[in-house]
Amino acid sequence: MSTNALKRAGGAGQSGDKIFSGASLAAGCLILAALFSVAVFLIIEALPVFGAEPSEITGGDGFFTYIFPIVIGTVIAAAIALLIATPLGIGVALFISHYAPRRFAQGLGYVIDLLAAIPSVVYGAWGYAVLAPQLAIAYDWLARNLGWIPIFEGPASQTGRTMLTAGIVLAVMVLPIITSLSREIFLQTPKLHEEAALAMGATRWEMITMAVLPFARPGIISAAMLGLGRALGETMAVALVLSGGALTASLIQSGNQTIAAEIALNFPEAYGLRLAELIAAGLVLFVITLAVNIVARWIISRHKEFSGAN
Repeated sequence: MSTNALKRAGGAGQSGDKIFSGASLAAGCLILAALFSVAVFLIIEALPVFGAEPSEITGGDGFFTYIFPIVIGTVIAAAIALLIATPLGIGVALFISHYAPRRFAQGLGYVIDLLAAIPSVVYGAWGYAVLAPQLAIAYDWLARNLGWIPIFEGPASQTGRTMLTAGIVLAVMVLPIITSLSREIFLQTPKLHEEAALAMGATRWEMITMAVLPFARPGIISAAMLGLGRALGETMAVALVLSGGALTASLIQSGNQTIAAEIALNFPEAYGLRLAELIAAGLVLFVITLAVNIVARWIISRHKEFSGAN
């Protein structure tokens, strides 16, 4: 290739780099601007709530008393979903990446990915019509035999539309996210690490615990946090499955509520101060989600030193 041709190719490459760099910078700035705009909108619309008399807020005891129970309900539902989906998702991802035959693993991976495309309202309808009635029988057994534990205290809901049911539905919804991301991270484990562990006489499971899981730890945390974000903000599935009510420690009684479901169920008929209350609740959910992501980034940064590059 001539010198002139090399110069032309280099100039074209530099122009492409500049265009891509500018487009990436613009996209990042646009995301920040959108995030800032949403925050400003929520704050402005929620201001009337913070200046109102406590007796004017729903419940008559102020905004904190109103929002605290549904914040706790939101956290409980998301925690149940994460406790169920994270170990199950990691197990399925390990099976697909290191145990299943290649053809079967590919088919199973496609099925897991397709689960993420199912609309949330379908999950909610399934939980309401199929899962809840079946779980009502199990809840009755739990109330009779384990009712001395506060989370299983009776009387159990006869419809099965409880916080535990909502958490299970959310777990099914976030399972594809955690499984897909964990599977991709497991497949990126350096082969030299795996072969070195096997060469030292490790079994397949020992190789996974020594090489795969330490390498994938930041990715697993990221997958879990993405699933947590989906669980915190899920609306329709929880609104359909959960029979909302006052905050209660029991997971098998009717009661409890989440922020997203509270907004979805009351927003169409809200106006004036009630509308501002719901927007303020959305602001609280916004802050919780932002805090979760900040904590997740901090955790990941502490474990990024172990990677295939070093």
